[in-house]
Amino acid sequence: MGHVTINIRGRAYQVACDHGQEAHLARLGRYLDERASQLVESTGSINEQLLLVMIGLVVADELTDAAAEIESLSGANSAGQSLAEADAALAEAIGNLASRVEKVAARLEDT
Repeated sequence: MGHVTINIRGRAYQVACDHGQEAHLARLGRYLDERASQLVESTGSINEQLLLVMIGLVVADELTDAAAEIESLSGANSAGQSLAEADAALAEAIGNLASRVEKVAARLEDT
């Protein structure tokens, strides 16, 4: 069993993982730390528990949007949509996701 220390906003979390997964888990930890920094930057200082909940919600939102886009693009490609059309649809979806994340950050600022 491997172990990785994940740092989020300067706080260390010891996480166990399967051997060989340490580098992958470390990358995921860096991604979460980046998201935490972005949230704190846009909302100001919030307590650690709320921050971790907000990171989870933002990442879950990204994941569900990405899954929906994959499903949509898979259906579009099987329906004969061109690669350029699929790229345009994906770019629009990324823009929409960025807008949603900004709205979440704005709501956090208001609380």
